[in-house]
Amino acid sequence: MTTLFLLLALIGTAAWITSTVTLRMKALERRSERLERQLGLVLDHFGIEEPEPAGLDEVRALVRDGRTIEAIRVYRRVTGAGLAEAKQAVEALTDTP
Repeated sequence: MTTLFLLLALIGTAAWITSTVTLRMKALERRSERLERQLGLVLDHFGIEEPEPAGLDEVRALVRDGRTIEAIRVYRRVTGAGLAEAKQAVEALTDTP
């Protein structure tokens, strides 16, 4: 009986910790998104454009050669982007003349 109680208490504590961490992560994501929007507004206001990461010429060459998967890999390495973002960016390059 005591073991069951301890097990239930442990499960309850783990669930509480998980939900607390999840809520904190969501709050941090919202804050990060808000800060990124604000930074974008400041950069736009001062006419500052983000420099293109070095290595995008290699990505463009791979796209021209039809090596899309390799282009996505290089884009991720050069920019630190996630898979979905890199795929989207490379597809945008594919659509550009």
